[in-house]
Amino acid sequence: QGQLEESGGDSVETGRSLRLSCEASGYFDNSNCIAWFRHAPGKEREGVAAISNSGRSTGYADSVKGRFTISRDNAKKTVYLQMFSLKPEDSAVYFCAADIAPRYCSNLIGSATTSHARYWGQGTQVTVSS
Repeated sequence: QGQLEESGGDSVETGRSLRLSCEASGYFDNSNCIAWFRHAPGKEREGVAAISNSGRSTGYADSVKGRFTISRDNAKKTVYLQMFSLKPEDSAVYFCAADIAPRYCSNLIGSATTSHARYWGQGTQVTVSS
């Protein structure tokens, strides 16, 4: 059985950067796609970014495109979410997810819901203050 463990969440000011990490042991080589989702209070959990098993294909929600970058380190079996120019509306619990429905391992990730991912981590909190 695999494990998805997020880290890197913090409280920062608007405009700052953060890098989230997802250690994906057990899923890194076997999952078709690993993605980041986020869940803000009062909102549905939404897909943010996704990266294919090969790393050659990535996708982003419109709300983060150009500000967030997803990447993977094969040696460390870790997927990263580099977040730049953070805004208060980026505040949420960020979750790593594996085994994403194939069509959502793309720029359609922004419309993905919890039903489109099979395995989840516990989440890491990101708070952006104005």
